[in-house]
Order: sequence, then structure tokens, then C-alpha cells
Amino acid sequence: MKRSNVMRRDASISSCTSPRVVLSHSCFTRYDEDIWTEIAKYLDGKCLVKLGMTNRWFHELMKDESIWKYACLRDLQVPEPRKVGFKWSQLYASTFDGSHSYTFLLSEKHIDWIRIGAFVFDSREALLTEHITSPVKIPRGRSTKEMVEKHGACILKNIKPGVWIADLQLVRCPVCNLDTCEGTMQTLDTRHMELFLHEEYKSGTWNYEEIGSHKIHKRCKGATGGIFDTKFLECPSTSDLLNLKSWNGDSSDWQPKARITLHAVAVNTNLQENEGIQVKYHAMRNGPDGEVVSIRVSQQLI
Repeated sequence: MKRSNVMRRDASISSCTSPRVVLSHSCFTRYDEDIWTEIAKYLDGKCLVKLGMTNRWFHELMKDESIWKYACLRDLQVPEPRKVGFKWSQLYASTFDGSHSYTFLLSEKHIDWIRIGAFVFDSREALLTEHITSPVKIPRGRSTKEMVEKHGACILKNIKPGVWIADLQLVRCPVCNLDTCEGTMQTLDTRHMELFLHEEYKSGTWNYEEIGSHKIHKRCKGATGGIFDTKFLECPSTSDLLNLKSWNGDSSDWQPKARITLHAVAVNTNLQENEGIQVKYHAMRNGPDGEVVSIRVSQQLI
């Protein structure tokens, strides 16, 4: 019998009905916004940007501010502030794009820097001091300049509450323009996390004001500075920071050291033979008689 080579008219292509084949759709092949929003929260900033460049759908997803809020608070290791004045995506970018205060002003004086971390001002009052010791002594005086001159510390009021960023800066002598000058200055440089997004800061409208200076005319073992939220001076984490011997390293270790807690930050650099240091305190306000949005504690060898 001859086999016909003509396809039957009622024949058609059918799917396999074998029980060994299971057809299903993976959830990762679908654009499920809830799933990808959760996945995105585990990515760092660079990966989030790359994901947003994948296609239009992911580009729109990356506009979800909850993703950037989660990433920002996670990477800074701080609790959520009461309120913020900018988008979280902007705050993340200005915090993690590698910029620092000398990027905008006096860049020619800058030598090096390290990011210490983030801390929180819950109250509006700060203790600025060159003494990292326990118990903490609250300075008294009619003005910040008087407190600094007498005690090497001062109380600064009207601090802008919220998350603050802390960096350690090394800059050239700020009062000398000689190329041959080898003088350097160490600065504990702190700022409210929103500062770099204000046009008044970037344009130089807001300036630093010296609020006090103090000279130590004897050999100093270290250049030390600290900034504390006065509301939390007696909390356990602050007590650990005040134990300078536990984190300042061996006396022959000249590398700068820093310690940060939720409500305080401090730095120390062990010094070689010297004749003393000068300590200066600076503050920046967001307008005349405005809130303090940046604080600096600087040390320079005499």
C-alpha cells in the first residue's frame, strides 16, 4: 500500500500534551511593580541608575521615591528624619556622588578627605569641643567666643535638626598663599544632608563664620575634635565615643581616626613633637540669624 505524502486537511499543529512538560510563567518575566520595587531596595545607587537605563518601564520605576528613601537611610544607617525639603533621589545623589564641601569652595586648598558617616541632630543644641573625655564638662560663658577661649569648647544653638553628614578634611594652610608653605590643617567637617542642594550654598551666599578660636601653647599628643547633640551626652553610645583610648590607636600611629554614633562624631590624629596647636570653630547659617546648617572644628600646628 502506498503511503500518501499529502497532509490531511483536518490535521493541524498542536501543543504537546505530555505530562512531563509543565508550562508556566516565571514572575520575573513580568513587569510586576511591587516585586521589582522590593528588589530595587537591595541595590546600591549605581545599580539603581543602571537598572533605570534598561528600558522605559524601569526608568519610570526608578522615579519611585520610596526606593531612594530606603537606599539613602540604609546606606547612611540612620533613622528616618521628621521631614525633608528635597526628593530622596536628590538627597541620595548629593550624598553619594563623591562631592564634599571643598568641591564647591576653596578647592585649590584641598589635599584629601575621608567620609566618616552620618549622625542625627534631634535637638537644636550642639556641644563643640577639643576635649574627648568623660564626664563631659558643659562650658559656661556669655558668648561662644568666651567659652572657646576659656574652655576650648562651646555650646552652639539653633542647629537645624535632621540627618548630618560628617567628613574629615585635610587642607593646606588657609591663611598662606605661598607655594613653599607646608602647613596643613585638619578639619572635622559636618553639614546638614540637604546643604549641597541649596543654591545659596553653591553660589557662596551662605558663608562660614568663625565663632571661636583657642591656642594651646604646649605639646599636644593629638589633634582632637568632637560634635555632640547635647540631648544625648549621657547615652551609652556617646559614652563609648568619649573613651578616646579605646579608638585613637597606638601613640606611634599617625593615621587619623574617627568615631561616629547616632548623635555624635569625633576625630583624633596622634601628633609628633610640636609646640602646640590652634583650634578654630566655624558655623554656617542658612541666612542672617538662620539655622546652623554646617559646623567645622579645625586644628593646625602652631
